[in-house]
Amino acid sequence: DRDARDGARDDARAGAGARAALARPGDGGTYGGVGAAAAEDAPKVPKEEANFALSGLLAAETNSVRGVALKYSEPLGEAKPPSAAWRLYCFKGDVECEPPYKLSGSKTSYLIGRDRAVVDIPSDHPSCSKQHCVIQFRDLDDGRGSEPYAYDLGSANGTRVNKRAIEAKAYVRLKSKDVIKFAHSSRDYVLLREDVVES
Repeated sequence: DRDARDGARDDARAGAGARAALARPGDGGTYGGVGAAAAEDAPKVPKEEANFALSGLLAAETNSVRGVALKYSEPLGEAKPPSAAWRLYCFKGDVECEPPYKLSGSKTSYLIGRDRAVVDIPSDHPSCSKQHCVIQFRDLDDGRGSEPYAYDLGSANGTRVNKRAIEAKAYVRLKSKDVIKFAHSSRDYVLLREDVVES
């Protein structure tokens, strides 16, 4: 009986040793054997490649004036200085409110709104947005040169050209003698080409 018990004890020890060997890493056990094979058979997830595309954050930081982020970015390739000199006159009723704004030279766009820290042409009426509208000069390679366009910046109370509301965030071509109104302001802004004024 003692021999039988000793034999059973030896068999149990041998079995435990075999199980421990299977569990040791690198010995063909769970880590290096069956587990490794299962890991190789598992579907491989493709590694995400580096994305160096522009996120827009840097552009937002650089498209600012005196620390104020601008709501507008000029159209690439189309923004060109005006082909002719233009003036923007401001009237309240029949009375000219202020000297005309000269839209000429190398500047390609003019921001209009209440925020005097960033705008080129202030419109102080409380119904106007801080950054309300842009007059953008664009050359569309159609033989007409660089001409003015109105672009409402999604303002709360809109922009009208010749008494008609224009679509927000869309370019509307302007012509000489067009009348522009911002929000509920009673002021009329009249756009004129200088050669028309002088003739």
